[in-house]
Amino acid sequence: MEKAEAEPSASADSARPWQSYTTVYTNAKAGMDGVDKEKVQRTVYEMSKGSKYFENEERKEAFIRQKIDNMRARCAKLSASDISHYQMVADKRILELEATRDLSRIWLHVDMDAFYAAVETLDNPSLRGRPMAVGGMSMISTANYEARKFGVRAAMPGFIARKLCPELIFVPTDFKKYTYYSDLTRKVFQKYDPNFMAASLDEAYLDITEVCNERDLTSGEIAEELRTSVHEVTGLTCSAGVAPNRLLAKVCSDINKPNGQFVLPSNRMAVMTFISSLPIRKIGGIGKVTEHILSGVFGINTCEKMLQKGGFLCALFSRSSADFFLSVGLGLGKTDTPQVRFRKSISNERTFSATDDTALLYQKLAELSEMLSIDMQKGGLSGRTLTLKLKTASFEVRSRAVTMQKYICSREDILNHALKLLNAELPLSLRLIGLRMSHFNEDKDGHLSDPTQKTLANFIISGDASGKNVGEHSLLGSDTSDSHFMVDPENDLSIDNHETCHYVSEDPLDSNLLSDLDHCNFNLSNNSGKIDNNNELPLNGSVAKVNAPNVVGCAPKSHQIEVSHLVEADSFSFSEQCESNRPDRVTRTNNDLDDGVPSSNQKEQFLWVNDYKCSLCGIELPPNFVEERQEHFDFHLAEKLQKEESDNSRNLMLNQRFSQRDHTASQRRHKRPKSSKKEGSKSSKKESKHIPIDMFFVKSNQNF
Repeated sequence: MEKAEAEPSASADSARPWQSYTTVYTNAKAGMDGVDKEKVQRTVYEMSKGSKYFENEERKEAFIRQKIDNMRARCAKLSASDISHYQMVADKRILELEATRDLSRIWLHVDMDAFYAAVETLDNPSLRGRPMAVGGMSMISTANYEARKFGVRAAMPGFIARKLCPELIFVPTDFKKYTYYSDLTRKVFQKYDPNFMAASLDEAYLDITEVCNERDLTSGEIAEELRTSVHEVTGLTCSAGVAPNRLLAKVCSDINKPNGQFVLPSNRMAVMTFISSLPIRKIGGIGKVTEHILSGVFGINTCEKMLQKGGFLCALFSRSSADFFLSVGLGLGKTDTPQVRFRKSISNERTFSATDDTALLYQKLAELSEMLSIDMQKGGLSGRTLTLKLKTASFEVRSRAVTMQKYICSREDILNHALKLLNAELPLSLRLIGLRMSHFNEDKDGHLSDPTQKTLANFIISGDASGKNVGEHSLLGSDTSDSHFMVDPENDLSIDNHETCHYVSEDPLDSNLLSDLDHCNFNLSNNSGKIDNNNELPLNGSVAKVNAPNVVGCAPKSHQIEVSHLVEADSFSFSEQCESNRPDRVTRTNNDLDDGVPSSNQKEQFLWVNDYKCSLCGIELPPNFVEERQEHFDFHLAEKLQKEESDNSRNLMLNQRFSQRDHTASQRRHKRPKSSKKEGSKSSKKESKHIPIDMFFVKSNQNF
């Protein structure tokens, strides 16, 4: 019976292939409730079939299906005891999340109605009542409500929109005009909440708790008053939603669009009733991919089912994702007023008809560089990392980045680096170019930041404020392991002793790396048994813990290995120790760098991970930035030489200090009066508890 029912279904799918072709264009927006969804699907399918866009959508659909199949397989492997366990985890987490519910705040989300289209209609009244879209044949930014009745919507290609609505009128975008009207609306919002959150040019979140209490008005009355004020100031209409948190307020603002409002009472029963039948796609943060996974794997279509399937969500998703889904099922959202955050980046991008015309691409890049420079100068910002975003004619998205050693903000500097990034990808047919600047010259306190400033983690790894590694004080006889910070049990190698050190990755500036390795024989053991290994050391970038013996099993004392951490990089350099009972370290002199070392070009290539990223400080410089890479290599080389010179001076001071301490201790032993055996035992125990004051800070850094 089931098989017989499945066959007609399969034949129906083959007869109507567009029914399985789901895109963002088929998702209903406000004003599209009565649209024939199957007609839109069929039109989009027929107009797209065979195009690069169609092929890209098919690849994305295949990826989603593969992801759903993988999650189904993982779900099927869960035993009854596993499901019971994760259900208990979900129940406990639901109780914890419920305890965080806050119904004391009143949030209002205001959303302008078809903003770009409404501004154009206000500027040109002849467009009123006629289907119109802002954009062109390649892409639409928004459509008015008359056009939405035909299935036309934002982010839809114009040629598809024209097929759905032959009478559609296109109006070019004018962002200066939209920004002007956006500023007018924000002046109104500020009267109700000085700290309102602008989500975009046409929407904002307002905490109206205080204004409701001060003026003794209901939230609905405040929402009505705000909407009236916006219309009086701008001539535009907006819709509003009121709820106990921002997540629900945004959902509510979409219910009575256009030019309407919806108020959700601030009590738990009303919230749970409202959320129970709400489709999951209405929730901000749940898009097409997540919707298909939740529906295809767990059969979750409404927010209420999030709680019913909580055990499976906790089993197959990360803690943060599962918490988000459970919070949605409970109708929970953010209620606190966010702290002022400084911008992390500034970006802009432009979409155009696919072209491989180099001159046109250069022109687009120059325009973007100028816009980005203007935006940065308005904010008084300069940045170090420039990212180039490209979308090819086949809808493949690429991003390339470069990190400079100096801050830039001028159009010329931005364009210069952007051109180098673009030229490395040409020839190429593109349909989108974007530029983003990040790593600004202001920290969270608004002070100028120093790109060479060390971090706290760097201080801890280094051992003390001078940058000296605590691991180099092996003369203390204490464990110099960094296992509190880096642990890799799979690469845990031991050599029958207690002194440990970590090898992370080789120092590309260390010329004696290979020669030092030739003098070391390691007898390594892991969990699987003993392994004799000559002249080999794990240098693959993972963290390996090696226990170095005092005399036997590794190498003579003159070749014991130590670790030296460089600036914010997991790198090491080898140094030798002179022969004596006290392992006083002798650092290599600068002349050693010239003896039997690879060429400068070879070392410079070794510095870059994947021929792109600096292994020492993380700066990104593509191969075609030849001069910048050479300058960067010279910077690290000079830094290393300066550090070694400083280390030599420090080691000399330490050696003198310890020699003086040993001499003083020896004199005290000779002068100590004879005492009974019992008294001597007590004195010995008491003395062993103390260490010299100059060593206290070194050991403190190690423990820290």
